[in-house]
Amino acid sequence: MPSKSDIKTDIEFLQSLEEGEVISQMTLSKRIGVSIGFTNALLKRAIHKGYVKAKSAPYKRYAYYLTPRGFSEKSRLVVEYLDTSLYFFKNTRNQYAEIFERAANKGQKKIILLGAGELTEIAIMAAWDTQIELTVVVDEKTSREKVGHLSVVKNLSDIPDFDAIVITDSDAPQETYENAVQRFGHEQLIVPDFLRIHSPEALNNSKGTE
Repeated sequence: MPSKSDIKTDIEFLQSLEEGEVISQMTLSKRIGVSIGFTNALLKRAIHKGYVKAKSAPYKRYAYYLTPRGFSEKSRLVVEYLDTSLYFFKNTRNQYAEIFERAANKGQKKIILLGAGELTEIAIMAAWDTQIELTVVVDEKTSREKVGHLSVVKNLSDIPDFDAIVITDSDAPQETYENAVQRFGHEQLIVPDFLRIHSPEALNNSKGTE
């Protein structure tokens, strides 16, 4: 199954061509936020599959536009994206709910969320009707002051007392985890499986086999 981000890129790509205007690959790459090389690859694939056609335009440019097949593909991708997003949401919420339940059973009631973004909002929802208390969100890169009802602090040094830290950073989860390990050790850190973060032991073992 294609990833949620892959499907979203394809949708944005097809939507950018929907109006059929004269457009350069540079402009298209900026619109969808990918490199020119990747944009070129998307165009070649879409033209090969019959989703897009190209016509010569003045000044050695091209007008790229969607074919009827391209419109149908865009509609299909939108449905697939919604299905993938719903699956992602349910799976993520269930994992965080299980994490919070295990933490509560261990007596870890005060929880800090490390990372402010989509995962943080899902984790906050997963904490509803549990015995744990989410205290703050920590994220030095975000401009947000709050996520839901939780205040955002920029530095791990400014956090209140806690029983455990749960990783909710999806941008650079491994780096976030390693920085937290250096400051607090790994015993109080809780990591969802779907983030695929490697523990310090696993990293050391892999380095030893190189």
